[in-house]
Amino acid sequence: MNFMGRKPLGREIQKNRHDTETKLRTFAFLTTEELFSRLSATQEGLTSEEAENRRDEFGKNVITTKNENTTLRRLSGAVVTPFNIILLVIAVVTYFTDVVTSSKPDYLTVVIILFLILLSSAVAFVQSQRSNTAAEKLSRMISNKADVRRDGKLSGIPMDEVVPGDIVRISAGDMLPADVRFLSTKDTFVAQAALTGESNPVEKFSDIRNGRDDGLTDLKNIGFMGSNIISGSATAVVLGTGNDTYFGSMAKSLSGSRAKTSFERGVDSVSRLLVHMMLVMVPIILLINGFLKGEWLSALLFAVSIAVGLMPEMLPVIMTSTLAKGAVSMSKQKVIIRTLSAIQTFGEMDVLCTDKTGTLTENKIVLEKHMNLRGEDDIRVLRYAYLNSYFQTGLKNLLDLAVINRAVQSGLEDKLKDYQCVDEIPFDFSRRRMSVVLAGRNGKRKLVTKGAVEEIIAISSFVELDGHILPMDEENRRRTMATYEKYNADGLRMIAVARKNEVPTSGVFGVADERDMILMGFVGFLDPPKESAGAAIAALRENGVRTVVLTGDSEGVAAKVCGKVGVRTSPILTGSDMERMDDAALLDAIKTCDLFVKLSPTQKERVVKAFQKAGHTVGYMGDGINDALPLRQSDVGISVDSAVDIAKETADIILLKKDLMVLEKGVIEGRRTFGNITKYIKMAASGNFGNMISVIAASIFLPFLPMLPVQILTQNLLCDFSQMGIPFDSVDQEYLKKPRKWETKSIRSFMAYMGPLSSVFDILCFAVMWRVIGADTAGLSQLFQCGWFVFGTVSQILVIHMIRTSQIPFLQSRPSAPLLASTFAVSAVAVAVGFSGLARGIDMMPLPVSFVPWLVLILAGYFLAAQLVKKFYVGKYGEWL
Repeated sequence: MNFMGRKPLGREIQKNRHDTETKLRTFAFLTTEELFSRLSATQEGLTSEEAENRRDEFGKNVITTKNENTTLRRLSGAVVTPFNIILLVIAVVTYFTDVVTSSKPDYLTVVIILFLILLSSAVAFVQSQRSNTAAEKLSRMISNKADVRRDGKLSGIPMDEVVPGDIVRISAGDMLPADVRFLSTKDTFVAQAALTGESNPVEKFSDIRNGRDDGLTDLKNIGFMGSNIISGSATAVVLGTGNDTYFGSMAKSLSGSRAKTSFERGVDSVSRLLVHMMLVMVPIILLINGFLKGEWLSALLFAVSIAVGLMPEMLPVIMTSTLAKGAVSMSKQKVIIRTLSAIQTFGEMDVLCTDKTGTLTENKIVLEKHMNLRGEDDIRVLRYAYLNSYFQTGLKNLLDLAVINRAVQSGLEDKLKDYQCVDEIPFDFSRRRMSVVLAGRNGKRKLVTKGAVEEIIAISSFVELDGHILPMDEENRRRTMATYEKYNADGLRMIAVARKNEVPTSGVFGVADERDMILMGFVGFLDPPKESAGAAIAALRENGVRTVVLTGDSEGVAAKVCGKVGVRTSPILTGSDMERMDDAALLDAIKTCDLFVKLSPTQKERVVKAFQKAGHTVGYMGDGINDALPLRQSDVGISVDSAVDIAKETADIILLKKDLMVLEKGVIEGRRTFGNITKYIKMAASGNFGNMISVIAASIFLPFLPMLPVQILTQNLLCDFSQMGIPFDSVDQEYLKKPRKWETKSIRSFMAYMGPLSSVFDILCFAVMWRVIGADTAGLSQLFQCGWFVFGTVSQILVIHMIRTSQIPFLQSRPSAPLLASTFAVSAVAVAVGFSGLARGIDMMPLPVSFVPWLVLILAGYFLAAQLVKKFYVGKYGEWL
């Protein structure tokens, strides 16, 4: 089959927006018969064999953009780095000086430099591959599904397996898996904000209601990939998948970089700080060495090598590795990190906004009571609630399932045979109710409605008491509210049930028909608090995270549950209270209010915005259609694998079990991740600053270069390798106790103390090499350079043990085994190179054994001084990292 004149498998489909619009417009104005003929499809859907053939032809239903993370790009990124480019330039220059123009060709230095390039590239590539593999494994643990008619029956399949011609069934909460033409709709409202920016949902229909000149996104019978169903239900036929959708045609313009997190902005600011220092210092180093020593080529290579050495080139590797390690660690706790950077934001979070059901509660809703308006058990109320829940075609929530289960237990299944559903008015979050229109065996119709108590009372003109229909006068309203408030205060979630018998025998029903109802009674639900919820909230509070509950539930239920788990229940703000507040008043209210009730989705979003405006990093946890807006607004969105599609797609973090204790562990892991990255940044920033001071001092007073370019780059490479254990390091418990935000000012003050300190001991090393070891002439420059190479490498590697903790290293705070192994192993390599013939490979003279005690003494002095400075610094600034 060659569907729509496409090319067979083997050629990727790339269409521009004009082609896609033309195709969709054509489909929009075809009759149903023409549509199915064009698609080679039927109302019964495809067979498995047909679907497989089409998947072979069109590929998976995924949008492919310019992939910036392919294996080839990762390999290119690992090889083509400033570090490697400078090494290659030095290799070329060395080849000419040591081989081409030399009377005794010497290939050793060139070979070593090329080996350094290969080794550096291999390590960076392997680390990148591991991180990428970890991220892909995690993402495969989450999948959205679509209900598709295959082989004549409805079944759930992964969205990426949907093909053109599939018949899909969609309802509230579902994402549209592809571009579709609607075949049947029932009060189907679709959010298209991802495509049009229009916040209001658009109603869709199955018939042709547009003119040919209408805008594409205004077509009433076409649905687009990237949009989601707000309310109602529909069946549709798939027109195009993957890049052949309208969303896919815009993939290039939609695939720009996402906004950077505060952490990434902080890293950028530190990188800019180091680059600015480099741009100032390196020309000074070049001019000093060029004028004082007269060899401008050597001075240039030296200056450029210093520039590369000052670049925090390991920062991306350390960041990615640390974030990936944190994500893998969290996956063991049944927490899936969809975007690696979210793990750090998790640790930065200081306010967690959450819904109530399933988070604070067991999410096992049980129908406890079905009562009339006096609070007496009444099976008729259960029967009407059952008819409403059973016959509605939208998303059956936990309340509907609880009603159906209790009705089955009560033997009400036979009542279904007496009715046929002829229409329905789906639930939405503004009305907070839903209705079904049923036809009895005698042909008479009745409207059955259930929903939030206030909303049902507002549309009820009558009440049913003792088998009599009475007007909803003040006395009956008072009696009704007293029953509702009594059981609501006991923690039951109350839903009102109403009916109306006088309904038209034909025509389409709508919201206007929900009036003059007869209020029959209530059904009350119980969702008990989780045993772990109280301990989890206390643990979050202890770790500096405030828990705020945002719920659509009523005051009584929410307050009862929150009181049991330790969330402050006074004051309470309702959605109607918020409507009367301007932004300034709300900002003031959130300072003390931890419980917001009867909220709409937009009100939840507004609360999250208010906390962000007040300077908080806000997490939001939710799993329903009404949580999509606050999830998108929050700094870190958290959902569960059982959530509706739109909630999962919006979230940054997916919980495989909905438990606040898991969140507390995630917060700690996020802070641990942040702490390890901060260790590297502070070490690199202070070390680089100190090296600049040392190099300038040495350039002024020495008659030769303090180190050759190849030596600088070898030292830099060894230091980089030693830091590979940082992502696996432990973090002090005190550091994990409060949220951590990026502080560029802290980096600068840290540099101001630790940078000059390292320079002091570098200069002491210079003095020992010059005065004690006797490397005080140009002829012994290689010996001098070897001394500083060994001391500089070992001191820069081992100082991480001083920087990694505010306590006494090894005694009060022990490093992880990987960090211990990487630092001491690389230090041993540096010492072995400096005191053996290997030194000659990078143009150095092996050190005499007499330098060993001096090396130990200077290192011991440096670490002792670092500990004293640390104590003073913590006393002054109150923290170390």
